[in-house]
Amino acid sequence: MFTTRPTLQGTFGMVSSTHWLASATAMAVLEADGNAFDAAVAAAFVLHVAEPHLNGPAGEVPIILAPAGAAPQVLCGQGPAPAGATIEHYRGLGLELVPGTGPLAAAVPGAFDAWMLLLRDHGSKRLSEVLSYAIGYAEHGIPAVERIGQTVAEVAELFETEWTSSAAVYLKDGKPPAPGALLRNPVLAQTWQRVLAEAEAAGTDRESQIEAARRVWREGFIAEALVAAAARPAMDTSGARHAGTLSADDVVNYRATYEDPATYTWNGWTIAKPGLWSQGPALLQQLALLDVVPEYGTPEYYHVLIEGSKLAMADREAWYGDNPQASLKTLLSPEYNKQRRTLIGPQASAELRPGSPDGLSPRLSAYAKSNSAGAVAVPIGAGEPTVASNGATRGDTCHLDVVDRWGNMIAATPSGGWLQSNPVIPELGFPLGTRLQMAWLEPDLPNSLTPGRRPRTTLSPSLALRDGEAVMAFGTPGGDQQDQWNTHFLLAVALREQVRGSLDLQGAIDAPNWHQESFPGSFYPRVTNPGAVVVESRIGTEVIGELERRGHRVTVGGAWSEGRLCAVARDPETGVLSAGANPRGMQGYASGR
Repeated sequence: MFTTRPTLQGTFGMVSSTHWLASATAMAVLEADGNAFDAAVAAAFVLHVAEPHLNGPAGEVPIILAPAGAAPQVLCGQGPAPAGATIEHYRGLGLELVPGTGPLAAAVPGAFDAWMLLLRDHGSKRLSEVLSYAIGYAEHGIPAVERIGQTVAEVAELFETEWTSSAAVYLKDGKPPAPGALLRNPVLAQTWQRVLAEAEAAGTDRESQIEAARRVWREGFIAEALVAAAARPAMDTSGARHAGTLSADDVVNYRATYEDPATYTWNGWTIAKPGLWSQGPALLQQLALLDVVPEYGTPEYYHVLIEGSKLAMADREAWYGDNPQASLKTLLSPEYNKQRRTLIGPQASAELRPGSPDGLSPRLSAYAKSNSAGAVAVPIGAGEPTVASNGATRGDTCHLDVVDRWGNMIAATPSGGWLQSNPVIPELGFPLGTRLQMAWLEPDLPNSLTPGRRPRTTLSPSLALRDGEAVMAFGTPGGDQQDQWNTHFLLAVALREQVRGSLDLQGAIDAPNWHQESFPGSFYPRVTNPGAVVVESRIGTEVIGELERRGHRVTVGGAWSEGRLCAVARDPETGVLSAGANPRGMQGYASGR
């Protein structure tokens, strides 16, 4: 079958990411005898430079890793709410929602510590080796992709009038970066050079230097600058200037953590995801609803997937969070899903219908129930953020996957701390994040804003196993859309013909995709759009017409407008490695040999 690119195959190593320079960096580390985890760390820091509108060092990252011969683990780099981030504090400021930008939206930064922990425990390279690529690009410049300039243009007035430290980096002579223009961030390069200098002064062995770098982040000059930045009032989406709540104690006490993944086995595929503090189990719930799968690509196929997605995302709203009030075992049980499956009828539903696992009564945010848009859905642009002039962002994120010749495999979805989230910290060259906007300012919900608890994140990397062995790593940017696009990709792999004896990754990535919006959005202003579905035009007039006849409010997007998927795979029997990357957005690339 025709695909936009070949599914790459080889036996040495494979990489897929949302930016070609990150993929090239990861491949360079593999060529230098690094393993998949070394390669992922190096690529992640390059993504901070290459996609600063999608992620940054003070953001967050969930990681799923499967060391060769070992069970998969989740490495959580999602920081919690600071100790001062109480509902009472935000309500006292007259707020109904956590702002979508500014210091009040900043969780404790989690990404840096997660990458350092990964490098320490599973990597083989020194810190200087993995940081050298990002330092070089930040110091000498990286050719700006078109979307960086478009994002900066949207917030240029905010930068010029309020966030002047951001203007100093991203508005040269008052203009956003032109496509292909060299974008430099010398302050960021200096930050990493100083971290390296202090780490190398602390000892000569690899692990002691990594631990020293973690201390610099938690206790040294970086911690001081992070806390000072949070204390400076900045204009946010509320239309007022607010200071944040991040304190020195919050930063010094944070550690990234390992945990077991949430898993579900469907038709011989075991899918591993982050737990209920993420939206990851929504993919598992969608699979659990599929007892009989309609013929691939038919109107009935899309209708059943869309309606199943609505049920899973309704449960996400009612039951997911760092204070889960339902059992994941029950949410994935045959009994629960048999009952839920009866709600999928021949016509589309526009209702938010969470279930009652173990007889519990769902409690939804009052704000969410009163904030339904009823408007035409808007294609969000291949997983790139849709940015308002005040910095409010819908959609987000980067993704990267790596598999090496030894069988190590990793999927990671870095995000947050993007250039439109908060003012650039002048001493560091990057801003704070905004993940707290995903928590509700209402008590007693699974995702209520609570000091020390993680806001429920949309970030959702995936690993697939067969017979207990990791065979595929995949994921996509796209906020609330991630585990809709991920589900369709997985089914496109599992239900379509294999190519050349391996998984048809590129064909599954290229397959026409969709998303629905019948649930409260995770990003400010948290809108619900009942019955709304966005489809790529390539899905075909027959499918579109039948979906409309069934009551779906269909918006037809561009032919290549839904998703930014990446994937790598390994055949355990032959050792053949594969990779594919998303053509949408003209940015993602796979590399390997």
